[in-house]
Amino acid sequence: MTKHIPLGDIDRSMQRKRVTLPLAPPLELRRLQIYLALMLADAAAIVLAAALGGAIFDSAFTQQHSMLHAQLLVPVYWTAALSLQVYNLGALLRPNLARLRAAGALVAAETVLLYIGFVTKRTEDYSRSSTLVSLLLCLMILMAVRSLFRPLIQARCGRSGVNLLVIDDGGSAVQAPNAYQINAAEHHLTPDLSNPHMMDRIGLYMTNMDRVLVTCPPERRAAWALVLKSANILGEIVDTEVARLGVLGARREHGYGALVVASGPLGSRARAAKRLLDITLAGSAVLFLAPLLATVAVLIKLEDGGPVFFVQQRTGRGNRFFPIFKFRSMRVAQLDSTGARSAAKDDDRITRIGRFIRSTSIDELPQLFNVLRGEMSIVGPRPHAIGSLAGEKLFWEVDNRYWLRHSLKPGLTGLAQVRGLRGATDSESDLALRLQADLEYLDGWTIWRDVLIIINTLRVVVHDRAF
Repeated sequence: MTKHIPLGDIDRSMQRKRVTLPLAPPLELRRLQIYLALMLADAAAIVLAAALGGAIFDSAFTQQHSMLHAQLLVPVYWTAALSLQVYNLGALLRPNLARLRAAGALVAAETVLLYIGFVTKRTEDYSRSSTLVSLLLCLMILMAVRSLFRPLIQARCGRSGVNLLVIDDGGSAVQAPNAYQINAAEHHLTPDLSNPHMMDRIGLYMTNMDRVLVTCPPERRAAWALVLKSANILGEIVDTEVARLGVLGARREHGYGALVVASGPLGSRARAAKRLLDITLAGSAVLFLAPLLATVAVLIKLEDGGPVFFVQQRTGRGNRFFPIFKFRSMRVAQLDSTGARSAAKDDDRITRIGRFIRSTSIDELPQLFNVLRGEMSIVGPRPHAIGSLAGEKLFWEVDNRYWLRHSLKPGLTGLAQVRGLRGATDSESDLALRLQADLEYLDGWTIWRDVLIIINTLRVVVHDRAF
């Protein structure tokens, strides 16, 4: 009989206790059963919604055509659902993702039917009201189906949905939640490629596993790699260098192997979308704010006769320097070209008009021209002066991950700014919080997150740490 052994139950007591093999039940079959059940439940949801939609209008004609519409919709929905990965492991484990994909498949399927009806000139045969009501009811039922299936999924497939086996053969410690963990020495497992009986024994432990993770010393990695390759299983070997280098993947070509540690720039479409957003917003802002920009320039000039703009060297994308433009807010004789001294709330270097434009972030508006020039973006990590200090250390001395901020163009605003992380960096923790926000922004960029940050920026333009 198969015995399910949760994480933590396999320890030194194994020396005194016999373990029933295989360790895990066959989750692949259970997942397939749930996928099939979900497909049938979705089909039933479509038919039920069509029946209810037709019944609401209490017309035999309406009911007849609603059911015909449902019969056509089911196969098209299944096709769209399979394309959108409605029935896969990720959707099983993440209810919100499952609901989103199911809704997308339904909308896509209905769009295809409407197009076919338009081309064949059959749309007049259907009740638009009944179809719309049925569609809304179907959407609600599909959402409910995902909620109803959640307990069944956890009961049949567990929290992770996969069987993960961790084999500890003397390598670095690995903590994998919801995994089966065994000690190779205690279970007398060695990657002995000259011993068919040992290979059979290891294969027995791997039975029904979806993924196997081996942690071992470097000299045994090659042998374990061959064992995993021959086991017809998703196998991985732990290497501490992967975490230290931040490895993204591996590549083999032209007789050499390499670890991929950087993914390069955003894709062409992503860069085009971001640049289009930048040009549209920055260009519109310059035209709309032209009277304000001119007024501020005149006031700065009248106050002390000095230059209107403060130009400072900052580090931008690819660690390259660029000149950043700001309205001058400090006295000419006390300008800090390296940024070694952060502005403070009662800074004696700031002029009267400078205090106002800094508190309202107006001093940052000339950076719109940096955006139009392509040196900056509307949203991105804020560019810092090369001499900026966090406490007594330069920014990159606090955390060498600081340089990762420069993989994208610097921005007028960013995730750190909308969270209120701005102003002087009096301590290392002030920089650490901003750096964490910047790295979070860099991880999985989307245009919609940029739009959301822009909207949230409008709420923090006037801020008590803007000085």
